[in-house]
Amino acid sequence: MKTSFPQLRLRQLDAALERWRSADLPPRPPSGWIRAIRDGLGMSATYLASRLGVATSTVTRLESSEADETISLNTLRRAAEALDCELCYALVPRQSLDATLEARAAALALEQMSAISHSMALEAQATSPEARDAQTRALIDALRSGSRRVLWKPAGRNR
Repeated sequence: MKTSFPQLRLRQLDAALERWRSADLPPRPPSGWIRAIRDGLGMSATYLASRLGVATSTVTRLESSEADETISLNTLRRAAEALDCELCYALVPRQSLDATLEARAAALALEQMSAISHSMALEAQATSPEARDAQTRALIDALRSGSRRVLWKPAGRNR
């Protein structure tokens, strides 16, 4: 079976993201990682400030902004380096990307099939549940084999 380049990229990304999903990482401490690691190391805010080249009050603001989730990635990276840490950043989908695409294609297919089934029922041409399921599956497969961008277009523009 020939695998397309986009499908291969999807599988590789899914494999990388699965490691993140299954990592069982601890949640961010309420005070934030900067404060937690600094406290864990017994490092004063003054010493961290000197490593960052900023005032002590700036460290306090950094810790507050991380706890409030308003810190920038650049600032967080600089603080991580000053704490001799590595910043690991990822968007981790709750399910595989492939499962997300399958669910989206299924939702669109059901939406399209619902409109078709309604029209056919009004014309006394309703199909059996088995035939409708087979047609829905065929539509899902067709949507999945086409451009992925079609899956995310606003309703009424999927053609």
